[in-house]
Amino acid sequence: MHVFKFGGASVKDALGVRNLEAVLRTVGFDNTLIVISAMGKTTNALEIVVGNYFNTKSELQSSVQDVKKYHNAILLDLFDTGVEETHPVFNKVSVLFDELRSFFNRNKSPDYNFVYDQVIGYGELISTLIVSEYLNKVGIKNNWVDVREFIKTDTYYRRANVNWEATQAAVTSKLNTSVLNITQGFIGSDDNNFMTTLGREGSDYTAAIFAYCLNAENVTIWKDVPGVLNADPRYFENAQLLNKISYREAIELAFYGASVIHPKTLQPLQQKEIPLFVKSFKNPEHAGTMVGKGAGIEPLIPCFIVKKNQVLISLSSLDFSYIVEENISEIFKLLALYKMKVDVIQNSAISFSVCVDNVYNNLPNLLQHLKAKFKVTCHENVSLYTIRHYNQDAIAQLEVGKTMLLKQLTQGTVQMVTH
Repeated sequence: MHVFKFGGASVKDALGVRNLEAVLRTVGFDNTLIVISAMGKTTNALEIVVGNYFNTKSELQSSVQDVKKYHNAILLDLFDTGVEETHPVFNKVSVLFDELRSFFNRNKSPDYNFVYDQVIGYGELISTLIVSEYLNKVGIKNNWVDVREFIKTDTYYRRANVNWEATQAAVTSKLNTSVLNITQGFIGSDDNNFMTTLGREGSDYTAAIFAYCLNAENVTIWKDVPGVLNADPRYFENAQLLNKISYREAIELAFYGASVIHPKTLQPLQQKEIPLFVKSFKNPEHAGTMVGKGAGIEPLIPCFIVKKNQVLISLSSLDFSYIVEENISEIFKLLALYKMKVDVIQNSAISFSVCVDNVYNNLPNLLQHLKAKFKVTCHENVSLYTIRHYNQDAIAQLEVGKTMLLKQLTQGTVQMVTH
């Protein structure tokens, strides 16, 4: 069994969908399951829809219509035959939009995270339906699979945890592996069959979940870059391709924020030693990057990672007493309570600094809680830079023109928080 994952950039328009077909005809699709993300920037557009539902009801329907117009343009390009009778896919997509509007009409929950998950996954449902119908139209017969019937999770909306036992049982008992299957990334469902999401960029994780449950031979993530690079070319010049990466090294890079591989993707693959390939959908015959057993990376060069829009919080005790175990324990309880993702910590005898990702917008509540016991300094919208396998030239290159707020070096990694 092979598992392919195609991201939003690969199916952002009709040309992208046709290119997906070309990739399959080039590399083959026997004994394959395909995971597909929402088309283009659909997830961002649906986030606007959710925002309008809570804050600007008068713009809700127009924002939903914007999403529908975007997909209708792709449908017309792929399926308009110039005859009076339209392809059934138009009606199937329209039904999904009707479901979305129906949810808004009947929903009673004020919980943003719950509503977010019930809405945002429609991007994947629509994109996979369009791709599946198009491939059937051009002779690549396939089965559209609703991933919510297979990936079962808890109710931690927007970052759900997989119920592996229930997921394995569903995949084993219900998935027909004798045909080409096309399913959605990023989403699952809880015990009450409400939609859940696995976190942004969670489609990679979906591919790994299926690979684990199916004992797949390999997973291939198809990107608009040639493979895993040593830096994000949007922020760093002269990024280089990494030919091979060990599971451990890839997990380290993912943990620090490398955007090519989702942090949760690698653990299930490593457990069963399933190799992961990252390749370009623009050049499908190129080797790309292989992640698997082994040591380190090839070639061994500095790897640069940047995370924007972070928050640096610095704490000191009000009476200049030591920051000791009970203080640190309380700080971490509060970070967990307000769902802050911790990226860097640094402490001395009387101070404690932490760089966090304010995913759930709980920063004001956290700061209010912390100020009851600590002197608090907060820097918002800072950048966190990480260099794996650093050298002095790499550090000097990164420091130019930046105001340094925090710097921390370990044997293999340097991290810097800057304005």
